[in-house]
Amino acid sequence: MAPPNSGVHHISNPCIYERKSRFMKWLGKLFKSGSNRGGARGGVGGRAHPQILGEENVVWSAPARSVDDRSRTGKERGDAIALAMAEDWKQPSGCSRGTNDQDLARSLQDTLNSSSFPSYGTTQYCHRNLRLCSGCQRDIGYGNYLGCMGKFFHPECFCCRSCGYPITETEFSLSGNDPYHKSCFKELTHPKCEVCHQFIPTNAAGLIEYRCHPFWSQKYCPSHEHDNTARCCSCERLESRDARYYSLEDGRSLCLECMESAIMDTGDCQPLYHAIRDYYEGMNMKLDQQIPMLLVQRQALNEAIFGEKNGYHHMPETRGLCLSEEQTVASIQKRPRIGGHRLVGMRTEPRKLTRKCEVTAILVLYGLPRLLTGAILAHELMHGWLRLKGYRNLNPEVEEGICQVLSYMWLESELPGSKGMPSTSTSAASSSSSSSSSKKGEKSQVEKKLGDFFMHQIAHDATPAYGEGFRSANAAVSKYGLRRTLDHIRLTGNFPL
Repeated sequence: MAPPNSGVHHISNPCIYERKSRFMKWLGKLFKSGSNRGGARGGVGGRAHPQILGEENVVWSAPARSVDDRSRTGKERGDAIALAMAEDWKQPSGCSRGTNDQDLARSLQDTLNSSSFPSYGTTQYCHRNLRLCSGCQRDIGYGNYLGCMGKFFHPECFCCRSCGYPITETEFSLSGNDPYHKSCFKELTHPKCEVCHQFIPTNAAGLIEYRCHPFWSQKYCPSHEHDNTARCCSCERLESRDARYYSLEDGRSLCLECMESAIMDTGDCQPLYHAIRDYYEGMNMKLDQQIPMLLVQRQALNEAIFGEKNGYHHMPETRGLCLSEEQTVASIQKRPRIGGHRLVGMRTEPRKLTRKCEVTAILVLYGLPRLLTGAILAHELMHGWLRLKGYRNLNPEVEEGICQVLSYMWLESELPGSKGMPSTSTSAASSSSSSSSSKKGEKSQVEKKLGDFFMHQIAHDATPAYGEGFRSANAAVSKYGLRRTLDHIRLTGNFPL
């Protein structure tokens, strides 16, 4: 038998060769036409050009075979069929089998039709060392792919973590292992001004510089501190471009939340004033004198400050005053009405204050929320109590510090469970506050938040008299109690250590 890779023309039996001559001519034509069709599919010259995919890899398609370089598999299969037929013809003549050329041709044609030949010249599937797409977790076959962060992706699977769309730009942002469009990443991380709602610009050094309120965490451009942007006179927040503040007649601004519980005239403030006097009485600190209380505009309060000889005033703006001198003060008798975003129609009445005791009157700025107005009243009433009880010539840190403690304690009684400094309230104060709080009903979340802010202001004041004075007084009251602290102040003029 001839070697497997030799042609059928080398088969040794001359009879078989003679009987097969016409058949093999037809078979040669068949192979030739098949190989021509395969070569046509291979493109020009039977070669495929490389495709450069991404920046990391160059992947070549499988080389196409030319017409002359036929598939060895196809030739070997044809040889095997011919040799098998030759072996059959060598068998004894008693064996029964068909010897007609047409039958042989038909049998071979069926065999060829049922066989699968490789398609030459097409792009072959490339395993690429079994690389998996980190996006869809499927094998990366042929076609473009991306290499990034030690991982591989189909181009359509390399998506922004924020918007979910594919990243097609040449540059992108990375946070941890998560890719982002640069615009999406800026939207997520670059702070926006809560006043103008624009991205906060960088300064001359290329750094993002902004201001942030220590309590409200309101972020805003530094320029808004000098461009006449309105600031609430109560909570200190700047006016946003999508929210209008109310303008008071004395030039101050009031936000919508503070406006909800604002006290506008002297008559509205009387119930609160008497409630705070009852609070003092509940702590065995009854005020024997009936001290007048007036709500005034900013101008009237500032004029009263200049006429006052005693006292330390919290600048740049004082919101309350305990008068000891005789003066004539314009008191607000009729609350203003709302006209657009302005409060108009206020009616004031001059009132002459005569000195009947150490305290002439208590003045409070109008238009502030109830809790802030009450905190100011509690502070000023403590000034009055000290003067009526004979506490003389106290330094500002001691007097203002203990007055701030009473203001803080009253706010605590109005906001049970508030998150502030350690409670300074005595048992008597707690019982008094529980009875007064039960009369007022539940406060809204907005009012509770404002109350927390006013307590935060007291606790974190940076001035020596109001801030350091409060913290020293609060430490003494927490350690020794309010009564023992006050007795020590009377004797020494200072807080107990």
